[in-house]
Amino acid sequence: MEYIEVSAKTVSEAITKASIELSTPSDGLDIQIISEGSRGFLGIGSKPARIKVAIKAEEKAAPAPVKKEEPKAAEKEIKKEVKEEIKKDSSIENKEADKHFNSESKKENHKKKNNKKSFSYEKKEEKRSAVISENKKAERKYEVVEKTEEEIAAMKSSADKFLKDVFGAMGINVELNMEYVKEGGCLEIDFSGAEMGVLIGKRGQTLDSLQYLTSLVVNKGQKGYVRVKLDTEDYRRRRKETLENLAKNIANRVRKTRKSVVLEPMNPYERRIIHSALQPNKYVETYSEGNEPYRHIVVTLKKQSSEK
Repeated sequence: MEYIEVSAKTVSEAITKASIELSTPSDGLDIQIISEGSRGFLGIGSKPARIKVAIKAEEKAAPAPVKKEEPKAAEKEIKKEVKEEIKKDSSIENKEADKHFNSESKKENHKKKNNKKSFSYEKKEEKRSAVISENKKAERKYEVVEKTEEEIAAMKSSADKFLKDVFGAMGINVELNMEYVKEGGCLEIDFSGAEMGVLIGKRGQTLDSLQYLTSLVVNKGQKGYVRVKLDTEDYRRRRKETLENLAKNIANRVRKTRKSVVLEPMNPYERRIIHSALQPNKYVETYSEGNEPYRHIVVTLKKQSSEK
């Protein structure tokens, strides 16, 4: 056997180095240790390990080892397949997780949306109930104050003077007829003439304005409030019938569609007609909202009816 001498920091490293040089595994080498070497102190005075190595006789006769590439290739292929499976499983898990998360998110969003709708409906119901309650309180506040004959005569006189001055300025001849209704605490004034259409105006707006101004004049200095009603050519009665028919038609629409209807702005007198016309209705109720002159009536389904 031909020996070669190999040195390294340690015996183990020397054997490895010899195996590489001789292209032979360590178990096929005949190894003789010359010196195991020493580390010294902090690297000072260190000595390398020295060995003598030769290939064993039987190893020389043996055929050269065949590199087992196929098992390695097979191992790599198996590892690759395992990695692919892991990646695939991970992808499936991620998709399932995303699917679950999206499903839960949709449920949560749907829940929030329903809660928001419920909250909005509750707020709307509270507002509607508050407005209806406030309207009822306002109606109860008006109380008829009994008037003496002298007070009634003074009211008629102030109304007559004011209206004649207005009609005189307009150049219109008008005949006035006044009556104080004690039961309702209302001063009713009816006038007639040749040009009454001008005094009525579009949808009674001119008549309503005159009524409002006359009411201010009549109630000036009075202890209790007195209603004033102006009419001509039976306009109020005809308008009352029109509004009552409108109220019934609107009530039927609300009952069928189950949706509230907002009417156009009206004066207090016409709003009272709508309220009174629908007060006995079992399916709908009314309330006013907004500020004058844009205050209007809302016709809506009664709560117990909407729950059926």
